Amino acid sequence: GIPLCFPQFGQPDESYPQHGFLRRNKWTVVEGSEFDTDDAAGIKLELELKDVTVARGDGTWGNDTKLNCKCILTVSIDDKSMTNTLEMQNLGTESFDFQVLLHTYYLVAMGKALDHELCNVKGFEGYVVDDKVSGETYTLGSEPVTIPDVIIDRVYTPPDGTIDLNLTIAAGVDNLVELTANGDVDGTKVPVSGVVWNPHKIKAEAMGDFGSDQYNDMICVEPGLLNNVPKLAGGKTATFTQVMTSI
Repeated sequence: GIPLCFPQFGQPDESYPQHGFLRRNKWTVVEGSEFDTDDAAGIKLELELKDVTVARGDGTWGNDTKLNCKCILTVSIDDKSMTNTLEMQNLGTESFDFQVLLHTYYLVAMGKALDHELCNVKGFEGYVVDDKVSGETYTLGSEPVTIPDVIIDRVYTPPDGTIDLNLTIAAGVDNLVELTANGDVDGTKVPVSGVVWNPHKIKAEAMGDFGSDQYNDMICVEPGLLNNVPKLAGGKTATFTQVMTSI
């Protein structure tokens, strides 16, 4: 699955819940958006702030806020790829800060998530790593990212001059995925960060919606706009797109 994180990733603003409100509310299909042909299929869904009933909190995005927004999610598939685009519209007059991230889960067949040869991520060379588990910060070398024998929760911030994200994900036997992601705020491109996450055994056992041994079957590789994201001004739009292609 792909939980949607907006207007924040994690909980830097404690006045509303972790990862925001998109993933916890009911969306509406955009009329006339569905299509299904021999070559591709797709759909659009939308969620406006006035229809957000849970996870708004009592602060920045609470019921008394002057902020307003609408999000439109477009999903399209063909025989080799899936594309997800999240369009974020500021319907109000006041600018707001935001982050956006697609918390994508990849199934790793045969429980091989901890096998470094069969499950890894390539393309983060030169990115600055913020390891949320160890507290370390360092620049990644040429080695692929793999799941260690502990929880992995790392944010990868691109070096200067790198804007779009381009990764290759190995997710089990004969399963290679090319991931590209890009985003903009009112037409200005914003550098894309990435997160790699796996809860491992101890955290998996503590999660109510996750099997205690399912950490062997997945890796999360999550592109997003996380750092130095311009405010979204009133009447303006930001977009974020990921494309996953089987190779």
